[in-house]
Amino acid sequence: MSNSIEELGDTDYLLVLGSNTTETHPVIALRMKKAVRKGAKLTVVDPRKIELTKWATRHMQPKIGTDIALLNAMCHVIIKEGLYDQSYIDRKTEGFEGLAAHLDMYTPEYAERITGVSAQDIIDTAREYAEASPKAAVCYTLGITEHSCGSHNVQAVSNLAMLCGNFGQRSAGVNPLRGQNNVQGASDMGALPTDLPGYQKVERPGVREKFEAAWGSPLPKRRGITKITALDQMIRGRVKALYIMGENSIASDAHANHSRRAIEACEFVVVQDIFLTDTAQLADVVFPAAAFAESEGTFSNSERRVQRVRKAVEPPGEAREDWRILLDMFEAMGYPQTMTTASEIWDEIASVAPILAGISYERLDKEGGLQWPCPTPDHPGTEYLHKEEFESGEGVPGFFAPVDHIAPAEEPDEEYPYVLTTGRRRSTYHTGTQTGRVDGFELLVPHEWAEISPHDADVLGIEDEEVIEVATRRGVVTVHAKITDVSPPGTIFMSFAFPESTMTNVLTSDAYDFITETPEFKACAVKVTKLAVAEDAVAAGD
Repeated sequence: MSNSIEELGDTDYLLVLGSNTTETHPVIALRMKKAVRKGAKLTVVDPRKIELTKWATRHMQPKIGTDIALLNAMCHVIIKEGLYDQSYIDRKTEGFEGLAAHLDMYTPEYAERITGVSAQDIIDTAREYAEASPKAAVCYTLGITEHSCGSHNVQAVSNLAMLCGNFGQRSAGVNPLRGQNNVQGASDMGALPTDLPGYQKVERPGVREKFEAAWGSPLPKRRGITKITALDQMIRGRVKALYIMGENSIASDAHANHSRRAIEACEFVVVQDIFLTDTAQLADVVFPAAAFAESEGTFSNSERRVQRVRKAVEPPGEAREDWRILLDMFEAMGYPQTMTTASEIWDEIASVAPILAGISYERLDKEGGLQWPCPTPDHPGTEYLHKEEFESGEGVPGFFAPVDHIAPAEEPDEEYPYVLTTGRRRSTYHTGTQTGRVDGFELLVPHEWAEISPHDADVLGIEDEEVIEVATRRGVVTVHAKITDVSPPGTIFMSFAFPESTMTNVLTSDAYDFITETPEFKACAVKVTKLAVAEDAVAAGD
């Protein structure tokens, strides 16, 4: 997040894109509701009528995969009506003229034909956002990024925010809400193929050498590969060993059958997890890990806040903290380790990552969480980014990057007439590895549902809770139907929290973003069939 969670409660305008916030980030949703109670306008952009729309001033329901056209049209209106912040653009950005020329074709009427959102709603939203600036905040999540054009979606959001001077301002900015606990922390520590800890690029001059000196070991000169590429290379026999920590890949990966084939083809697989997941059952070696309450360390949350985690109980049985397992692995591989505590590991992190250099366990214990960048021991931490200049580097401006609408890789057709979009529910989080083991959750969500609109259910002759068949070009599942007006006609919604009975991700697309290689979880073409009809077809040999 460019800004802080608490700031959302004081904003004048909230634009929430592709985020079912009350379900997946309920604490942050409380701040949004606080802002609305204080008079802020809230516009929700989501194809589904999610719970957050109850608090919204306006709900825009674009066709799935048309966010760029919508955002470009908003920028078009702001430029044509002179609502942009000229002073901010002159001082802190480049590329405005190119963006303005590019957006000339993205009239609200043109965007309406692509998105299905009325031109007037687009105009009104653009005006409201611009008028509330520079105290207008954008929040988004996976509904923006999990598309084959996800990177361009994010760039379109950034263009909008820069036009109105909303970076570097309190209660504003662009705020991606991270999907799971400590995803931010994993990225901070270098769990990206391009980066070493602190977002220092592997291929940037001087970076690799600094870490080689600190670690006493040579490092690769080139960036690594993404998970998508690694899975393909496993099938080809080029990646021969795999180490998975805290991820149930078989259930959570898009095009899950492909992931299963890749893992089964890999010569040696290690899984480190707190439960024997579907993925762990395919491993050659399983390391039982400790849960959060059984560990010492830090988490970094969505607002870049580093927080201490303190052990409450000892790990059960043979389970051990992740960092202890890894240090023993280093020892076994011939790299002696001198670190014996989590705080010593943090000290090393602070010594090599400038954005974290001012954070220590001593400060965290005294002051609570600290937000990076925090470069020195007397620095208070950074509440919001880009205040003086963009964090991309001294003197580096924000750059307007024109992007075009790109349709989903797989759109509905005569054989597969519906769009499947996947996501999470509050009660059955992610793959159900943890929530599926807790008594009581089955009372809230007893099994997976394919949420379908009353109109589509009527056309298909489907009753609520009836078992139906959902199929794509990659696979088929049977699942209970849930008839609800949350999903608009033509859209089916499912989660992937019940892999033991409904492996939703055998359906999802094998398309992915061409820059980040993030899978397109949010859009694929499906057909829906009454189970009795499907069984009759099989019996008839069709």
